[in-house]
Amino acid sequence: MKQILLLVFTILCVTSCDLGSTDSLRMEMAEEEMTPMTRQAVNASLLPLPELKNVEISKKKIIKDGRIVVDVANLKEAKHQVDSLLKIYDAYYANESYNDGYKELSYELTIRVPFVNFESLIANIEMGSGKLTSKEIEARDVTDQFIDLESRLVNKLKYLERYRDLLKSAKTVTDIIEIEEKIRVIEEEIDSTEGRLKYLSDLVGYSTLRLRLNKEKTIQLRTKKQAKFALRFKHAISNGWFGFVDFFIGIIHLWPFAIVIGILYPLLRWFRKRRKGNK
Repeated sequence: MKQILLLVFTILCVTSCDLGSTDSLRMEMAEEEMTPMTRQAVNASLLPLPELKNVEISKKKIIKDGRIVVDVANLKEAKHQVDSLLKIYDAYYANESYNDGYKELSYELTIRVPFVNFESLIANIEMGSGKLTSKEIEARDVTDQFIDLESRLVNKLKYLERYRDLLKSAKTVTDIIEIEEKIRVIEEEIDSTEGRLKYLSDLVGYSTLRLRLNKEKTIQLRTKKQAKFALRFKHAISNGWFGFVDFFIGIIHLWPFAIVIGILYPLLRWFRKRRKGNK
């Protein structure tokens, strides 16, 4: 029995020693595998950062529009002030209209002003003698549209150049006609893209301000009792004459009925006399 226990104890000791040596071997192998990676990561973190190149960033393309309503005491003077501001800020009227309404006089002005002067023009209008009653400002970023159109234009120009080279080397009439048709389509697309870019450039370069100047009319209501007798007498004669003319014209409109009555009345009389004679 003692020999069996001694044998089991010896086996357990050998097994535990093998396990310990195996674990230590695994740890050493893992360390050897991780060490190069760790050193590489550390070395990479110590490398100097790449130099930043001076890349030219295109300016943002912003379209600014606004609408302002101002109530003024003197419409003519306010309009002259706006005219002077337009000369100062290199702006112009795209549209100008004058309205004489029942309750107010007004100017509807559509102003195109350089983008850099847009805010200054608005500030000077607000500082005028009038009362600001409404103000709306809208800004739209169209930078992405510009980039997209410019890239499309560059690509179309490259395609156009390639087709022109192909046209020079074309030998058959069919190839020439087909290539010329491709060139025509590309040239139309280029014109359309350039037109769109020009339109957007104009909207970006010049902002649009819609300005309305209002002047309320002073309406004086006078009752009949407050009116002078001569004025009332004059109005009565005028109204009476126009009433008589209207009545006379209305009678003239009835001439077809007069003709019918003129024909029917003698016939009725003749018919009555004939009945009396038969009796």
